[in-house]
Amino acid sequence: MKAELKWIDGVCFLGESGSGHAVVMDGAPEGGGRNLGPRPMELVLLGTAGCTSYDVVTILKKSRQDVRDCRVLIDADRADSDPKVFTRIHFHFIVTGRGVKPDAVSRAISLSAEKYCSASIMLGKTASITHDFEILESD
Repeated sequence: MKAELKWIDGVCFLGESGSGHAVVMDGAPEGGGRNLGPRPMELVLLGTAGCTSYDVVTILKKSRQDVRDCRVLIDADRADSDPKVFTRIHFHFIVTGRGVKPDAVSRAISLSAEKYCSASIMLGKTASITHDFEILESD
């Protein structure tokens, strides 16, 4: 996997993934930024949520669950001193579908957390990671 990062100005950077997608990262105004994009550590959380959600949706589809939507609300804490690593991350999955079984969702989340999601397993080296979920019935 390869990527490239280019400094734009101040604390603003343009990142380009190996697959050719770009994202602007910037800092808060009080930190010298202009708030033109997400902070790098916010992208770490979003990437991790994407990684685990990909697993969960894929596993649920393979178990023939009628999933229509999946959202994840993330709540995290970081250390007070440098390096300000994540110390706690909580993922709240909101799975919408028709007749989705709670056991299937629980199993999919567990498999992602323990076996498949490289990002959350890596972050689990410094952070306590927890998960919960709710299921919403779709029309």
